Amino acid sequence: MSVDNSSHYIAPVAGPAPATDAVRVSGKPASLWRDGWRDLRRRPLFWISLAVVALVLLMAVWPTLFTQTPPNDNCQLANSNEGPTAGHPLGFTFQGCDIYARIVWGARTSLSVGLLSTIIGSGIGLIMGALAGYYGGWLDALLSRIGDIFFSIPYVLAAVIVMTVFSQYRNVFTLALAIGGFAWASTARVVRAEILRVRQAEFVTASTALGLSRFRILLGHVIPNAIAPLLVLTTLSLAAAIVAEATLTFLGVGLGDGIMSWGADISKAQSSLRIAPMSLIYPSIALTVTVLAFIMLGELIRDALDPRARASR
Repeated sequence: MSVDNSSHYIAPVAGPAPATDAVRVSGKPASLWRDGWRDLRRRPLFWISLAVVALVLLMAVWPTLFTQTPPNDNCQLANSNEGPTAGHPLGFTFQGCDIYARIVWGARTSLSVGLLSTIIGSGIGLIMGALAGYYGGWLDALLSRIGDIFFSIPYVLAAVIVMTVFSQYRNVFTLALAIGGFAWASTARVVRAEILRVRQAEFVTASTALGLSRFRILLGHVIPNAIAPLLVLTTLSLAAAIVAEATLTFLGVGLGDGIMSWGADISKAQSSLRIAPMSLIYPSIALTVTVLAFIMLGELIRDALDPRARASR
């Protein structure tokens, strides 16, 4: 005689399934960018860094919002190394120019060099790293060795040589090309490593099965999913480029004498450091705060886009 034991394995159903079993289809799916933004907006340091960066960018684009004093046309030797007065809150340089006005107007040049250098370096690094990581083989070997050569050359030293050779063309674009043209190797390494990871994903296999060309897959699927580390590195590279511009101009091989920047003001103020140190300290503070804001912003974005970093906090 057989015994029906089904009652021991089937639980009685009393009403509809619990609400916890329901699948919510209306909610937005989780993503790397959404989770990163959720983490960033809860961090006060992110808003402080972003405010400083926005202020410097606004100062570079619209300097007349911050001062109506011409940075060069109103220089009077009678005001040489004078302290703060009405309408001139930071005093005057050795040449009698308003320090505050020169800091405001100098932000445009320093940020222009930094942005152009970052665009050039990131563009070259993205192209070289993406081609090397996705296609592999002999192309990867060739581009990687070229990157190793550029990586072994200090880009500041290379920029010194370039600006010395082209001393008659010492302008913003030439300096940005000298910095960005030798600073792309680290970007290429990061992009290559990320492309190697992304190209193994299932959506790449699916795109290949659909008949898409390799170049179309690279542009439409692989690069957009590997762009997060490049965004972080771009922010850090911008800060490094601003420092490089100030360093080269301070050494006398950067921008020309007629071009105003924070590095140029620091270089000119070193001769009067003992008798009027504030003419050097003020542009140095502007440079330091700006670079620090970009570095902190880049590090915060890096931590926000790294799930392991978010889990450790």
